Amino acid sequence: MAVLVAVYVVSGIHYEKPLDLLVASLVLGILNWVIRPVLLFLALPLLIFTLGLFTLIINALLLYFVGNILYPHFYIDSFLAAFWGALIISVISLILNTLAGAGDSRIEIRSQRRSRSSGSGPNDGGPVIDV
Repeated sequence: MAVLVAVYVVSGIHYEKPLDLLVASLVLGILNWVIRPVLLFLALPLLIFTLGLFTLIINALLLYFVGNILYPHFYIDSFLAAFWGALIISVISLILNTLAGAGDSRIEIRSQRRSRSSGSGPNDGGPVIDV
């Protein structure tokens, strides 16, 4: 679904038939499962230096590579279109995974009331965000 949204939002991503879009999504998923961890490990110094923003470039490279593999059924005009498409796919996937309850990430917000009789301990600070 995220790839479909990216196709309609970014003008540089094209497909011929709905089956081509499904195959592109499948190939992108397989590449993300197999090649992406290797690329993240090799680019670890850049990831640390850019505070993780280089992940967007890796995602764009994988999407552009899928466009080259599946040409002419699914193709991407430029790397910039692949970048915006990968950004949209990442955001939509994050939203869908959060709604479905899939994945390892969770956000929990708790509020604790202060008691007037207790001292200033480490847990007396107020709202806590556990990520």
